[in-house]
Order: sequence, then structure tokens, then C-alpha cells
Amino acid sequence: MNTGPAATNSPVATPGPTSANSAVATEATAIVNIASLVTNDPSLGEGTPLGLIRDAAVVVEGDRVVWVGGSSKAPATDNRIDAGGRAVIPGFVDSHSHLVFAGDRTAEFNARMSGRSYSAGGIRTTVAATRAASDEELEANLVRHLDEALRQGTTTFETKSGYGLTVEDEARALRIAARHTDEVTYLGAHIVAPEFADDPAAYVALVTGEMLDACAPHARWVDVFCEKGAFDGDQARAILTAGRARGLVPRVHANQLTYGPGVQLAVELEAASADHCTHLTDADVDALANGSTVATLLPGAEFSTRAEWPDARRLLDAGATVALSTDCNPGSSFTSSMPFCIALAVRDMGMTPDEALWSATAGGAAALRRTDIGRLTPGARADLVVLDAPSHVHLAYRPGVPLAHHVLRAGLPLPTGA
Repeated sequence: MNTGPAATNSPVATPGPTSANSAVATEATAIVNIASLVTNDPSLGEGTPLGLIRDAAVVVEGDRVVWVGGSSKAPATDNRIDAGGRAVIPGFVDSHSHLVFAGDRTAEFNARMSGRSYSAGGIRTTVAATRAASDEELEANLVRHLDEALRQGTTTFETKSGYGLTVEDEARALRIAARHTDEVTYLGAHIVAPEFADDPAAYVALVTGEMLDACAPHARWVDVFCEKGAFDGDQARAILTAGRARGLVPRVHANQLTYGPGVQLAVELEAASADHCTHLTDADVDALANGSTVATLLPGAEFSTRAEWPDARRLLDAGATVALSTDCNPGSSFTSSMPFCIALAVRDMGMTPDEALWSATAGGAAALRRTDIGRLTPGARADLVVLDAPSHVHLAYRPGVPLAHHVLRAGLPLPTGA
């Protein structure tokens, strides 16, 4: 993954003592003087879901965390970084984004903010621009948004196709995305391609046939926009079942604009996540609470469309696993900021700051069926963010403020310079 410039005033690594009896091998780096360390392991620290350790340290060796605990007990290492009384959290896991696109939908946003309602049809504008763009233009745009997200603390991201809607355009979107992440999703079923507007059955046949054949080698996941104006329950089932037969794991755009079959279908097919979950019946909530499917909430979309907020409190109280993601896309949620989504979730969706952070880290990892990210415990990938604040609560307490003071991804800091 390409990375952008580092935040200024990053902590400085200084040589530290070594010991032949150290529990950690040399060439490791200890980050000490952490005011509060979020591990997401409830067996650590204060015993909360965040596994919060006060006055903490974390030791990184290579691309892995090898030790966490009290700062005064940190083992000897070759290098030490003084966090200066700042908080440290796991890197954000953005499990839902649409970053392979071209064009701009400013006019649509402006019209919507002037009173026009949101519908799935605006996607066609981006489809036309994406088809017209070169591979180089699409990749440059993708990298620009990844750099933007990384500077804000996002160290893992999923992204989708869905703005090509031809065999070649969907396949090239996935090839481009796969150069930057392992979490690549085939979304040929974003909307019915314009050429098939009068024959959606033929488009479903293409998505489940020739297009799937071209795209499956480049993807891990298969997704469908199960919604009025996109694909109904029967069409979504056919698409997800075909993808699963080719080894792709289902995800579903579910119940965003209206009540519908998306959530129930996701749980039935054991999809990794049902995304949006804005309009839920009691049966939908019960299904999510009693199944393995994560409810991924995308508050940036509600913010940008002035739509009804998802009721995170209802899902959490029922026992569902909840993730938070950006849904970064040019039409309905043009933000790459996970901290912004945390602030929205706390302010408008009934989540506590602790719950929102967990959902933006461990919750996102669960939505990607990953155990090596979204936490800071021995064996986890060394993805972490040093916040320019003494507590993770500042992510919601100080919305819009760039708090990512220092970011490590797989043990490596953001490079300095432009």
C-alpha cells in the first residue's frame, strides 16, 4: 500500500537498553509512557471490552505486537518511543468502501442539500466517468484516498468494484484494488447496468456468469445492493449464491433506503456482514443478534443524504456485533475519515465512545473475519495510532480535529516527506 506524509511532531525513537534476559528479542521497539492503551482484549487492563491499560507500553517487533502491559514493566529493547502521555489505539479497520471510481458528484450533493431525495440512480453518473477513465487515473485516485485515510489512522480497508458494470471494467477495478489490499469485493451487482435497463434478468445472468468468471480470481468477497432501484431478494440470492460457489464470501448492502429482505438474506447465507442496516424490523434485529453476520453501520451515508440514522443502540442492546465504516464513495458518503464516523455514531446513533471505537477497530475486523487486526495484543499485526490526546474519547469529544499524531502500519511508520 502506498502511504502519504506523516503527521508533524511525531514521537522520536531513541536507543534503549538491551538485555540478554529480555523476554523480547533485540530489534524490537517499545512505545512507552502511553496514557491509555486500547487493546480490545477484555482480559487485559480494566476488564472492559476495550481492554484499556493505563500508563501503558506496547512492544513491536517486525510487523507484530509482541508485548503489552504497564509502562514501568516494559522489557528492554533496542529502541524506545516516548508517547508523551498520549493515547494509543489499534489502527482503524474500514470494512466498507468504494474507492475505484472517477468523476465528481458535487452537483448531486448540492441538489440533495437543497431538498432532492437520495436514490440509487445517481450511481450511473459515476459509472459513466469510471468507464471513461484510464487505469492510471483510477489507480491514482484510489491511492490518493488511501493516503488520506491512512493519515487519519485507517490501516486496513476493504474496497469494491461496482462502477464499471461491464465484464472488463469490473475486472480491471478489482485488479487495481488488489494491488493495494487483500480485502477486495466483487460488486458487479451495484445497480443494473444502463445497457440492461429493460432486461435486468439478462444483467443478473451476466453478473453470475461471464462477469463472475472474470472477477472471481481477483476478489475475496461478493456483494450485492439489495434495495428498491437495484436488486430484489431473488436476484440478490442468485448473485450471492453464484459468488459463493466460486469461493467468494457474501456481503450485502442491506436495508439502507427501505425495509427489505437484505438482512434476512445475509444472515441466511452466513454473509460476513450486512451493511447499512438503517431500516430494521424486530425480526431483522433478532436475526443479526443470533447469527454470525456483523451489522456494519455507515453513518457517513446518513450524514450526506440527510436520511434516518441507524439505531446502533437497538442492535447493541440486542447483542448484535456492530462495525463502523466510512462507505467512502463519491455519491452518498464522500469521507475517508473513520474518526468522523465515530463522532457521528456517538452523537446521533446512540453509541458510547467506547462502543464506537470498538466497532471501528475490532468490529471492522470481525466484518472482515480477521483476528490479526483491530486489536493490540501479542501476535496481532502492529497497526496502531498514537492520538494527540490522552484518551480515545477525544475522537468523539473533538470532532473534526486531526488527532492521528503517529501511525504505524505493520510496524512501519508513515514515511516523512511529501
